[in-house]
Amino acid sequence: MEKVIDFQNIRSFAYVNDRVCVRPVKGIILNFFGLGNATMYQNDTMDGEYYGACGLLYIVPYLNPWAWMNRAAVHITDEIVEAVSEGLGLENLPVVSSGGSMGGLSAIVYTAYAKRTPALCVANCPVCDAVFHYGERPDLPRTMYSALCGYEGTLEEALESISPLHLVGKLPHIPYRILHCDEDRAVAIDRHSLPFAEKMRAAGYDISLEIVHGRGHCDLGLAGHRSFAAHILGFFE
Repeated sequence: MEKVIDFQNIRSFAYVNDRVCVRPVKGIILNFFGLGNATMYQNDTMDGEYYGACGLLYIVPYLNPWAWMNRAAVHITDEIVEAVSEGLGLENLPVVSSGGSMGGLSAIVYTAYAKRTPALCVANCPVCDAVFHYGERPDLPRTMYSALCGYEGTLEEALESISPLHLVGKLPHIPYRILHCDEDRAVAIDRHSLPFAEKMRAAGYDISLEIVHGRGHCDLGLAGHRSFAAHILGFFE
């Protein structure tokens, strides 16, 4: 199929804060939705305005709400990045990959498959073991099978292809900054971020894991959100 996404129709496929982003633009932030989110923004978001004031182009791809960074999600995200970069003349700027929950998985997995490899990944309560997560909650199998049913091989092999824990060694050697709440009941820290960080460190990756105490899934609180943003802003200082 021919490319469909360009800068003229970009708002049908992604939120972009180009109208409030100060120039010169320093870099691009991709932020991926969590499971089930199908929001389309008509106005600039708080994050868009915040990062825009810092000279950072903030993009939220409108992917399938059950995408799990499958092949289609990677392809569409690549098209979005290319369309925005060409439309605004930003082809050589660094890209940050970010998100929470399924979006955290997406942020990590995208670094492995992206046409333009991100320079930094920041994730909030990310799903790191997709093989385990398939059975972690009863609402998950239908979503993950929906994302992967066209893949060759076994279901486990397909799940491994979108599983950060199973992609260690294939992920690019860029900084990974993970935050995870220790009261998370949807994506258990001891089955996801803790083993992922341990395996990444053993493989020589630059990774940090900040445990946010006393909070639930993706609920970083004010201090956690400041830390999340600081990882991104600090990269561009």
